[in-house]
Amino acid sequence: MAAPCLRAVRMSGTPDRVVAIRRATRVAAAALALFLVAGVALHLLRPELDPVDSQMSLYLIGAWGPLLQIAYVALGVGMVSLGRGLRLAHAPASRSVAALLLFALAGASLSITAYAWMDLPGVDRSMEGLIHGVSAQGAFLFATTGMVVQALNFLRDPDWRRAARWALPWALLCFVSVWVLAFWREAPRGLAQKTVIALILGWMVCILRTLWTRVR
Repeated sequence: MAAPCLRAVRMSGTPDRVVAIRRATRVAAAALALFLVAGVALHLLRPELDPVDSQMSLYLIGAWGPLLQIAYVALGVGMVSLGRGLRLAHAPASRSVAALLLFALAGASLSITAYAWMDLPGVDRSMEGLIHGVSAQGAFLFATTGMVVQALNFLRDPDWRRAARWALPWALLCFVSVWVLAFWREAPRGLAQKTVIALILGWMVCILRTLWTRVR
């Protein structure tokens, strides 16, 4: 039996959508894999940085920084590809451009974050550091808001309603975690930030797997 979204594509008379969804899924998977591999590798390549106290932004500066810059840009591309694939997979009446737009804004914010360095401790504040901070917060907020909007879209599509049972609470957890990270200043900055990133990436990986099983 064909997967629900694949069956909907065929019934609509636009089989090219299946190819487009598969292509978007592969791009998203490659991008997420690149980010995960780069993130783990950098923690091994930069032993002078304490993984508990050091934010990801510190890994952008110095040795191997360009690797993380590429990974940030790739992650942004992956989010857009995932959003596009999900939008194509939905029934026409359930589609919304809002989630895709939010993922695109998150990707753009990530790219800016990658190439505008943070202000190092003990250094006077700079415009570049301000841009980095604003874009980093924007990336978190746009991404998690896009996740919540996308999970709400699942509720509007009968073929995806079951996925909403876990996708929506998970997305809301990520959204709340971003605000906790912003206001809980006493938390270990590196560990707290990486925990939020892991929650976001976990959601995306599970959604990506669900999408792939429907069109493979």
